Amino acid sequence: MTQDDSRAATRIEHDSLGDVAVPAGALYGAQTQRAVENYPISGMHAHPAMIRATALVKKAAALANQETGRLDERLAGAIVRAADEILAGDWHDHFVVDVYQAGAGTSHNMNANEVLANRAIELLGGRRGDYSLVHPNDHVNMAQSTNDTFPTAMRVATLLMVRETVPALERLRQGLAAKGTEFDDIVKSGRTHLQDATPIRLGQEFTAYALTVQRAIARLQHASEALLELNIGGTAVGTGLNAEPAYIAGVVRHLREMTGFGFRNAEMLVQIAPDMAPFADVSGALRVLALDLTKIANDLRLLASGPSTGLYEIVLPAVQPGSSIMPGKVNPSMAEMLNQVCFQVLGHDTTVSYAAQAGQLELNVMMPVIIHNLLWPLTIIKNAVDTFTTRCVNGIVANRERCEDYAYKSASLVTALAPYIGYEASAAIAKEQIESGRDIRNIVRERNLLPEADLEEILKPRAMTEPGIAGQGRTRTPILGGGGGGG
Repeated sequence: MTQDDSRAATRIEHDSLGDVAVPAGALYGAQTQRAVENYPISGMHAHPAMIRATALVKKAAALANQETGRLDERLAGAIVRAADEILAGDWHDHFVVDVYQAGAGTSHNMNANEVLANRAIELLGGRRGDYSLVHPNDHVNMAQSTNDTFPTAMRVATLLMVRETVPALERLRQGLAAKGTEFDDIVKSGRTHLQDATPIRLGQEFTAYALTVQRAIARLQHASEALLELNIGGTAVGTGLNAEPAYIAGVVRHLREMTGFGFRNAEMLVQIAPDMAPFADVSGALRVLALDLTKIANDLRLLASGPSTGLYEIVLPAVQPGSSIMPGKVNPSMAEMLNQVCFQVLGHDTTVSYAAQAGQLELNVMMPVIIHNLLWPLTIIKNAVDTFTTRCVNGIVANRERCEDYAYKSASLVTALAPYIGYEASAAIAKEQIESGRDIRNIVRERNLLPEADLEEILKPRAMTEPGIAGQGRTRTPILGGGGGGG
């Protein structure tokens, strides 16, 4: 490239520090270019939800400033049109600031201001960089500070992603609940401490998983409610300098109308500006969700273990060959993927926790890393759960024969005998069964402990999967006054 070509590939812009060479085709300007040069850290840029949320905030601000009379209708209209283009998916590649940037998100805010200003300039017939038409600070950032627009956009973006994530979780809940119904008549051995325990129905296990996901959804939604309180209008330190009350109310109203969320004005702008607790709450809900999903994925891997040397009570869909050396091997790949995503989410939450307590006085400057570590876990959880549901849960098949075989062979069936013959006699039967492998019924018969009809009634595994004493009301053998026990 010749020196003349190099000059032609850039335009010269000016900020408070001096001249800056900006790529000629860039919608961003001098301050964004400085950030690009200052922070070549990760190659990761703003999450799409954060870009959309920032465009929503800037659009709402332009409309509110037009309503107060501070912003000319023609300029406001151009800014709004530019924001609408970003909301439609255009110009996202011009948001080029690394996620690890200067504190508080000033670089991201100016990136948005410059993109919107330059696009508005073009819509008004001007050339990029001619800020005499539309200025990034004076017009796009009117009545704003990074310290109120960035955290407001954080709230909007998080809510947008929660709204996308909840349906994926609901589909998982429905898939697990459907399997709970499908498998409800299959009796199997329960297990505690990874040892044989009293019978349970396979359907009960899956129904329990569904309820766990349902409660995780409720927890996430509840944690998100605090994000509806916005600190827009607080400007630099929460005092509202340069932002009229009518403007503040207008921005909140427009955001409410544009998103459908029940946004409200902050109770105290000075308090909400540095307070990252609502984001830590959402991150905490994601942490618990990740723990819940890890447990479910681990259980499915264990229940599907084998097929010859494991439990093999369920069969997971085969989605890919499981080994490069062992022909025919199939692994629980989707559950393994979900485990890995959950571990990553736990790491995101740790970052949010450290960053949330790292603010000083009127501002928490760690907001960029907080929002990065909220939006991406919501994204990967959403994608992982949807994939896990469609490519694993919905295709699970029960191995009825294996389940029922384990249930009838388990020494833990003697637990149902304890109310009739006592704990010690039942323990002796269990010990002999484990040592000999013989059927519990035959051991009881040899010891002449119960009438045959009562024995068969008491040792029905299905009856042991509901509250109550097995056989009660259907046997002649009396129930001991203090029978039972265990843990």
